[in-house]
Amino acid sequence: MSIARIPAFAFSGIEAQPVEVQVQIAPGLPAFLVVGLPDKAVGEARERVRAALTAMGLALPPKRVLVNLAPADVLKEGSHFDLPIALGVLAAMEVLPAEEMAQFAALGELSLDGRLTPVAGVLPAAIGAAARDLGLICPAEQGGEAAWAGRVEILAAPDLLSLINHFRGSQMLSPPEPAMPAMAASGVDLAEVKGMESAKRALEIAAAGSHNLLLIGPPGAGKSMLAARLPGLLPDLTPEEALEVSMIHSVAGMLAEGRLLMRPPYREPHHSASMAALTGGGQRAKPGEVSLAHRGVLFLDELPEFPRPALEALRQPMEAGRTTVSRASAHITYPARFQFVAAMNPCRCGHLGDTVRECPRAPRCGEEYQNRISGPLLDRIDLTVAVQPVSPAELSRAAAGESSVLVAARIAAARARQRARAGTLNAEAEPGAIALTAEAQSFAEQAAERLKLSARGFTRILRVGRSIADLAAAETVQRGHIAEALAFRHRIPGRS
Repeated sequence: MSIARIPAFAFSGIEAQPVEVQVQIAPGLPAFLVVGLPDKAVGEARERVRAALTAMGLALPPKRVLVNLAPADVLKEGSHFDLPIALGVLAAMEVLPAEEMAQFAALGELSLDGRLTPVAGVLPAAIGAAARDLGLICPAEQGGEAAWAGRVEILAAPDLLSLINHFRGSQMLSPPEPAMPAMAASGVDLAEVKGMESAKRALEIAAAGSHNLLLIGPPGAGKSMLAARLPGLLPDLTPEEALEVSMIHSVAGMLAEGRLLMRPPYREPHHSASMAALTGGGQRAKPGEVSLAHRGVLFLDELPEFPRPALEALRQPMEAGRTTVSRASAHITYPARFQFVAAMNPCRCGHLGDTVRECPRAPRCGEEYQNRISGPLLDRIDLTVAVQPVSPAELSRAAAGESSVLVAARIAAARARQRARAGTLNAEAEPGAIALTAEAQSFAEQAAERLKLSARGFTRILRVGRSIADLAAAETVQRGHIAEALAFRHRIPGRS
C-alpha cells in the first residue's frame, strides 16, 4: 500500500485555502474514488485523469485507488483539482518522486489527451504557495500570471507528459517570466465634449476624491458619453492595488493572458443584471460586478430600470467597501471599494420639464419613475448633476475644451495630496480629519440644518468640499468649497 500527498488550494473569496490531496493505492477490487466533499466538477476528475493517463500509454493499476481531499469538511469546487489528483496518482504509482512532489502545490485542468488548460485563481494560488514555501505547478499559459507572486518556483507545463519528463530528468521546464501588465486601451478624450461645463466640473471632482456621481437628463444629452470619459481621468493603480484587483479578476477567471491590471477597472453591466450578478453569488459564489469594479468605477446606465432588490443590495458595499456572499456552507467576503456612477432619465419618456415633448402624465410619471430609486441609495450619492442637451449651434461652433491629459494631471495631484495627508482618498476620509475654516464649518452646519441633511449627507458634503479644496491646492476647506459641494447635492427634477 502506498500513499502520496500533493498540496493544492481551494478558494474562499480571493484567499487560497490549503488543501492536501492524499492518494492511496491499496489491494482490493479495482475502483477510483474521490472523497472529501468534492463537487461534481471535482468528482468528474476521475474520468479526465484516467483518459489523460491512457493518452500517455499508462493505465491505473487494478487496485483500489482512493483520493481524499483534506480537510474533508471543506467544499472542494472547480476543475483545478484535476492536476494535483493526477500527480498524486502518478506519485503513488511511483512514476514520480513522492517526496519531491510534496514540495509543489498544483492546479490545472486536464484535457483527455493530457494537455493542461487554464483555470481560475492561479495568482492567489501562487501567492498562497509562496507564503508556505512551496513551488507551484500550473498550465503553461498561466505561468506569466503565477510569476507575479515573486520568489516562488514556478513549473508551467503544457501537458502532463512534460511534467513527468521534468521530474525524471529527461526534460527541463524553464521558469516563466511575469506577463507584461495589461496596456491601457486608447480612451476617449474629454476635449471632445462640447459645453456641459457644470457636468465636466462634477466629473473632475468625482474623479479627484472617488466620489459617487449621478447624471440625470433627457435621452441623448450625453450622460453615457461623460461617464465613458471618467476612466481616462483616473491615475494608474498603485502596485498593492494592482495586485489586489488582479487577484479578484484571477479568481473570476477574467485575467486575460495573466496580465496584471494596472488601470482602474470600469464595469458597466446591463440593467437586466440580477442581484447575484451585481453583488456576487451564483452556484460557486463568484465575485459580482461590485468586486470586479474594486478600485475602479461601476457605471449603471438607466439606473431606475435595474431590479429594485439589486439596487438596494448595493447600499452595504458602498459603505463598507466589501460584500459578503452568504451560503449555508460558507460565508465568502470579496473586496468592493468602487466608485459608483449612474445615469438616468428624469422620467420614463425622458422629457420631464419640456413643455413641448413631455407626456400627458407629467409630472406624475416623473415621480413614479424616480421613486424607483430609494432615499437611502440617493443619500449615498455625493454629486448629482443635471445634464442639459447642447444645442446644434454649440456642438458645431464651440471650441474644444480641456483634454483628458490636463484634467487627469490635476486629479493626480489632488489624489497625491490626499494620500500624503491621510493615506486614503477623500471618499473614505474621517470627518474629524477634514480641516475647515471657522466660516466654512458654520456655513456647512447651517446648510445641513436648513436642507435637512442626514449625518451621512453632512459627512459627504465635507468630503466633497475637501476634494474641491485639493483641486485648488488649498490647505483648508473654505466656505466657497462647501458651497460648491452643496450645489451638487442631489437635486432631481420633479422630486422633493
